[in-house]
Amino acid sequence: MIEKINIGIDIVEIDRFKQISYEKKSSFYKKLFNSKEIAYCLSFKNSYSHFAAKFALKEALKKSISEKMDSLDIETDHVDSKPVVRIKGNTTYLFKTSLSHDGNFAIAIVISEKIK
Repeated sequence: MIEKINIGIDIVEIDRFKQISYEKKSSFYKKLFNSKEIAYCLSFKNSYSHFAAKFALKEALKKSISEKMDSLDIETDHVDSKPVVRIKGNTTYLFKTSLSHDGNFAIAIVISEKIK
């Protein structure tokens, strides 16, 4: 049974990530993303647009549930080329997601469903 539905949205300027080179500041990225997320982003020529999109996805999730949590507690992935997001150990929420990046911006939307 669905108890509550919320939505979160976030937009990120991709240049913010480009200014922090992964090669020089990998510790910054390791505070925000797990090793699987980092490998996924680095597999693309324009990795910074993917880092920005994953960051926006995590921030949108936080806004949709209004709870404080560490970015590393939020895991992002792709299933059939669609973004998915989950909270480690979560049994309380289901999420629907969408993200996009174009030009210098990445945007993400998360709809959260709190279940009983």
